[in-house]
Amino acid sequence: MHEFFTDNLWGTLPGSWQEALDRLSPPQLATLLLGMPAEGEAVRYRSVWPLTLLALKATACALAFTRTPGFQTPSEFLENPSQSSRLPPLFRKHVRPKKQHEIRRLGEVRTHLGGRGWVWEPIEAVSPRGTCSVPPPSHAGSKAPLGRITANRVSVPLVKKLRDLTGCTQVVDVGSGQGHLSRFMSLGLGLSVKSIEGDQRLVERAQRLDQELLQALEKQQRRAPQVVHAGPRHPPRHVVKWVDPTALCEELLLPLEPPPPGGAARLLLTGLHACGDLSVALLRHFCRCPEVAALASVGCCYMKLSDPGGYPLSHWVAGLPGCELPYRLREGACHALEEYAERLRKAGPGLRTHCYRAALEAVIRGAQPKLRRPGVQGIPRVHELKIEEYVQRGLRRVGLDPQLPLNVAALQAHQAQEHRVVAFFSLALLLAPLVETLILLDRLLYLQEQGFHAELLPLFSPELSPRNLVLVATKTPLGQAFSALETEDS
Repeated sequence: MHEFFTDNLWGTLPGSWQEALDRLSPPQLATLLLGMPAEGEAVRYRSVWPLTLLALKATACALAFTRTPGFQTPSEFLENPSQSSRLPPLFRKHVRPKKQHEIRRLGEVRTHLGGRGWVWEPIEAVSPRGTCSVPPPSHAGSKAPLGRITANRVSVPLVKKLRDLTGCTQVVDVGSGQGHLSRFMSLGLGLSVKSIEGDQRLVERAQRLDQELLQALEKQQRRAPQVVHAGPRHPPRHVVKWVDPTALCEELLLPLEPPPPGGAARLLLTGLHACGDLSVALLRHFCRCPEVAALASVGCCYMKLSDPGGYPLSHWVAGLPGCELPYRLREGACHALEEYAERLRKAGPGLRTHCYRAALEAVIRGAQPKLRRPGVQGIPRVHELKIEEYVQRGLRRVGLDPQLPLNVAALQAHQAQEHRVVAFFSLALLLAPLVETLILLDRLLYLQEQGFHAELLPLFSPELSPRNLVLVATKTPLGQAFSALETEDS
């Protein structure tokens, strides 16, 4: 929304759209525009909306992958909103609720995901379940019949079961950060895990947390030997390594232990919110390396994808007219739709941040026309500041003179349009899931075009983890694997 005032973004909307949106309160934007009413709230339009706006809303909803898993409120946080009741207490230490939820869902052993997986079916085989008609994947240059993305009910005890079903001997966690997922998979689930992270400081922090957990587990073992597993515990092997998205990483492919005689190492690659091109690197390693048998990837930071190189990957999406996704669209796809809808429902003063930042951008360009969208680190307690105070602090943060003469009347005129900035941002956010769908569909097709089977699963609660779609792939058909995943371990 930085250019709201500099580019007159409100003026780019049709007049009928302006009239419909201009009169909506923040809670009405959440309910009517984003389609996210509060629990028990009736949806009532107080005026007649233009059909073009209604059509955009309906189309954006129909074409986007569902982000809703098979549970509404994560039951693990009903008792304590900061501690997952489904994660052992020792594995919750130093881990935020969002990450607790993610590592449990991605690494859990016995819990059903009653959510939806997205798969391709030929048009002839599609049942009324189908939600989105689009051409199917095909090899480069080949012509294939039409197909649909269809919903497939699955239960996913994901990484461990995927490892068991594909015969993988080792999990490689790429972009592992402080190692929370690696630690849970190795010390909690007993998997053989290599953890790869490019930041030396994060690796050192992960190693300290490993030792802290090992000591706590040993202490617990002495207190209750009949409860704690008494077998050997092996923490993840941490490696400091930047993974080049354009080349294969030999360190990533090296086994932790020599394979058995006559056997070969089989790797499962996973990346929990691997940033930008790092997710693309995982896909390329999966496709090009025979050692890699399975993949479980959650992407994020789409605005950091290389262009070209990070998108598009598939021949099919590359052949679509206008398939390009500029930075603004990719950045918008990273916003938390559900969280913003909740902010709209509360209608708090924090919503004015977008308006203040857009006003600051206008002042910056007036002072330095070539300086566009400079990074402004979070200014605390924005809602308590006058707009001119915010602008002065913002100028200081981007290296400009905070004492520049300001047109206070113009700034106050900008502030009077705060509701329009919020409405325009909500309209842009309506398209965010659709843009993310195109990026993830491109990745799914990239794998399928090369003969691999891949599915997208809404694994996490979107309220806790907005990037909640997990791309799962194997080099053997997932149909058999997912039929086994339907049942829980005994």
